[in-house]
Amino acid sequence: MAINNHVADSHTELESWATLFKSLSDPHRLQIIQHLQLGEHRVADLVDHLGLAQSTVSTHVASLRNAGLLASHTHGRATYYTLAHPQETVQLLKAASEVLTSSDTCIESSQQQSTSHA
Repeated sequence: MAINNHVADSHTELESWATLFKSLSDPHRLQIIQHLQLGEHRVADLVDHLGLAQSTVSTHVASLRNAGLLASHTHGRATYYTLAHPQETVQLLKAASEVLTSSDTCIESSQQQSTSHA
């Protein structure tokens, strides 16, 4: 799934992009990603960090796994989750932050121009 300076060339690729961005559309999922940037966690660890029900955290983890963002390994009875692509995930979140910062600047500039013309 390469987004590098090209337009998606198939419906399947667009669906993959949509799945990825949908998985990032929940603040709790973004918190999970932030915790996993620090290292591997079990669902129980994430429950403690987030203060959410185990079933809710499991659903969020499943969404992130389905999008290809998480990997897992089992040790005994415990499953540990990690970021599947840590560097790329950090780059994606950094790019999103830059877009939001740029958008805020454009909105503020636009609002200032609107009020000065009124």
